[in-house]
Amino acid sequence: MKKQVPLIELQTRMNRFRAKMEASNPDWEIAVIFSKINLYYFTGTMQDGMLLIPRDDEAIFWVRRSYERALDESLFSHIKPMDSFRDAAASIRKFPSVAYMETEVVPLALYQRFQKYFPVTDVRSVDAQIAAVRAIKSPYELSLMEQSGRIHQRVLEDRVPKMLKEGMSEAELASQLFSVMIEEGYHGVARFGMFDTEMVLGHICFGESSIYPTYFNGPGGNYGMSPAVPLLGSRDRKLKKGDLVFVDIGCGVDGYHTDKTMTYMFGESLPQEVISVHNKCVDIQNKIAEMLKPGVTPSHIYNTIMNNLSTEFLKNFMGFGNRRVKFLGHGIGLLIDELPVIAEGFSVPLQEGMAFALEPKKGIANIGMVGIENTFLVTPEGGRCITGDNPGLIPVY
Repeated sequence: MKKQVPLIELQTRMNRFRAKMEASNPDWEIAVIFSKINLYYFTGTMQDGMLLIPRDDEAIFWVRRSYERALDESLFSHIKPMDSFRDAAASIRKFPSVAYMETEVVPLALYQRFQKYFPVTDVRSVDAQIAAVRAIKSPYELSLMEQSGRIHQRVLEDRVPKMLKEGMSEAELASQLFSVMIEEGYHGVARFGMFDTEMVLGHICFGESSIYPTYFNGPGGNYGMSPAVPLLGSRDRKLKKGDLVFVDIGCGVDGYHTDKTMTYMFGESLPQEVISVHNKCVDIQNKIAEMLKPGVTPSHIYNTIMNNLSTEFLKNFMGFGNRRVKFLGHGIGLLIDELPVIAEGFSVPLQEGMAFALEPKKGIANIGMVGIENTFLVTPEGGRCITGDNPGLIPVY
């Protein structure tokens, strides 16, 4: 069944973007959008094309492929076909010399092909403006995230414990988990904005695998399938009694994500000192959540937490060894890693409608990564969790 983003939703997004541009760049004349995620955000369809947003005229979505699908999926008001940029350029009498583009994602070769028909002499970034607009979710967007959160909770808190079997590999659990997620309503891919990053589900790890070095900019690690595909889990690492099981995966419904990490003790309990460290991480998550209120800045939250942790606890906190990350949580929505971030340098106050994945974690040698992650919505009463309240270290004996 075809699911369409409501027209009023698309109109509101465009109006908010224009207002943001007026406030931050009052002399702007045109913005050009290429990335499929942002095209979906503004038009409700994800095609090979280009969205031109003039300051003083209607935005037009020029589609190379598939124009027919764009018309079928989208309620966006102005969609036109093009074989090349030449077609779009022919419809514009005079193109501004300055264009605002997604400089974080547009390849140089694509820009050069565009410039062949559009005489742009100066490109400025529109990434921050789009990120700021997308950071505040509408009730429509939040409803999809809440659906995702319910799936996340059911799968990780109720279904995974029944799936864990001695002798199974990480890859085997990953494949079963993907099937279960699809069955529950998962949209099938975990999308990230960080450059050249692929992901199917996330990290599925037994024991020390969860602190193995990885290029991924997060506190946890994993062995992955191979050096060529450092994703999902290892075929060789088998589950054994006494293992800590670490599952850090994204979920999503109709494009909108939640993020959640759940841990399990397989076969027997972990040492009490490990459990104590884990519980401390859960306590940190809850303290961060209490501060997720409109008007509070992410940097204040980060510094409040970090300045109250002991030097001993900070060792291997938010990573392992020299691979610690400098954040405690991140915005989430159409991408799992959105702005703002619970970190230093993010001084714009939170607003209602923002969503964050909070993930305090700590690596422990020969054990793995303990801690937790859940997705929260900013409210006047503090963060409201939409992915469940199980504290983790679920015993599976």
